[in-house]
Amino acid sequence: MTDSSSDFNPFGKLTYLVIDDFENFRLSMRQMLRSCGADKIELVSNANQAIQYCTYNHVDVVLCDFNLGEGRNGQHILEELRHKKLLKRSSLFLMVTAETSKEMVMGAREYQPDAYLTKPINRAVLEKRLGSLISQRNALMPINREIDRENYPEAISLCLQALPRQPRYKTWLMKTLGDLYFRLGDLSHALKIYDDVLSQRELSWAQLGRCKVLLANRSFDEAVQNLKELITKHPDYMEAYDLLAEGLERQGRPTQAQQILEKAAEHSPNALLRQKHLAELAGSNQDMDTASEAWRRTVELGTYSIHDNSEHYLALGQTLSDLSEGDQDEEGTARAREALAVLKKMEKRFPDEEGIGLRSKIVQCRVYAGQGHTRQANEMLQAIRTEAGDPSAMGAQTGLDFAKTLFRMGQDGEAKALLANMSDRFSDDPDILQKIESLLDEPVGFRQKIKARSLNRDGIKAFEEGKLQDAADTFARALEIVPDHAALNLNLVQVLLKEYSKNPADTGLLRRCQSCLDRLSDLPPQHRQHKRYVALQRKLKGLSE
Repeated sequence: MTDSSSDFNPFGKLTYLVIDDFENFRLSMRQMLRSCGADKIELVSNANQAIQYCTYNHVDVVLCDFNLGEGRNGQHILEELRHKKLLKRSSLFLMVTAETSKEMVMGAREYQPDAYLTKPINRAVLEKRLGSLISQRNALMPINREIDRENYPEAISLCLQALPRQPRYKTWLMKTLGDLYFRLGDLSHALKIYDDVLSQRELSWAQLGRCKVLLANRSFDEAVQNLKELITKHPDYMEAYDLLAEGLERQGRPTQAQQILEKAAEHSPNALLRQKHLAELAGSNQDMDTASEAWRRTVELGTYSIHDNSEHYLALGQTLSDLSEGDQDEEGTARAREALAVLKKMEKRFPDEEGIGLRSKIVQCRVYAGQGHTRQANEMLQAIRTEAGDPSAMGAQTGLDFAKTLFRMGQDGEAKALLANMSDRFSDDPDILQKIESLLDEPVGFRQKIKARSLNRDGIKAFEEGKLQDAADTFARALEIVPDHAALNLNLVQVLLKEYSKNPADTGLLRRCQSCLDRLSDLPPQHRQHKRYVALQRKLKGLSE
């Protein structure tokens, strides 16, 4: 008969890290762990020490207090350890806290700790909770080892072998199998796993997994409907909100996607990456008030986060610049001041990042111009030209932003030349080309852009209702704001040609059409409206002969 100490002492042979800012609690935890049979125990008081220790040492069990005083908290530590892959799948992370607010729990849960322990903790509770997790860890170790190695086929094989042998871990095994099949792109097997589970029990993780497969199979309608039902039953299931937003975006419904992310942010306001997604989506929807608030929250959450990024500060500055442009009332000037403060903070926070000063100046110039501070704007533009040297060497995002500033400063020729150069340099990047196209179409401020788009929608509606004169007048008003807008010019041509078909004696309509088309004579072939431009040009020529 053999006597394996690990069978009787599951706490032995593992390494432990206790993170708490109170020395008495750290010492108390060490004493309790030792009484349970633990031996290798490291104690640290803050996030920096914890991250450093995990960088150079393997840790099997982390016991981390949520509230660590000033600076990073337990959520930030878990976030960084997961992001840097400093914890193996077999490692356990237990969040220890005296705080049980929904905001704290929801925020920490985003990064999936293995358990929560509520203070005060006694030895019996610690031994029972941790002992159970260690037993599961040991039983599933071979599978997790292969997943860490990214040997997914072998991990699948081990899961299938374990199912009849380890019935107590069936839920974990089935969930892991579904995820592994999905990672390998074996969607049919993944779907079968989730359907098998759901045929026995209505488990939310299986419903979510099934919806992931449906989206991957482009079954958008079914996925969206199922996710809505899942959220109705489980309103705190944050992953379902994220997946529903993705599904709605892929359906081409960005406004509804934004609304879902807004609801998610209300439930769990401390998830930086979701706030960032909301900010980007609101910006693309031209909802700058929501975008600015989400970027503001993203910047705040980034203070102690591994995901902190200069782009967040820059995006907030750009959004506030758009909102403050032309608004010299109290609210507008406050936004302009905030934009300048955010950009200065960005420069201090990321001083060694290449091009950060230049990108900051480009937005500052626009802020000054938007507030009517012509002298400061001109001084900033000169500083940009001095620092940038050859603008044609700028990166894509910097170049686009500089072109926007040049338009704002009335330097239209220079802006168009820069964008033409960028069209050549980024000819194989459809996203950049589309942004160049949009900027050429609408080289105006945010409020003017919104007004022109609103008029365009009104014009289209009038045209569809057969109100040709109203449609022509509305498109003409929009073109006073953005005279070179390709779609607007072509919309007006289409209305005028329809009018001409009813009144062929009015040749003035054809002259107006030609005037619109002449504005687009430099329209590049890659522009989305180019084929339509050529077709209408050909049609007009036929009518004029």
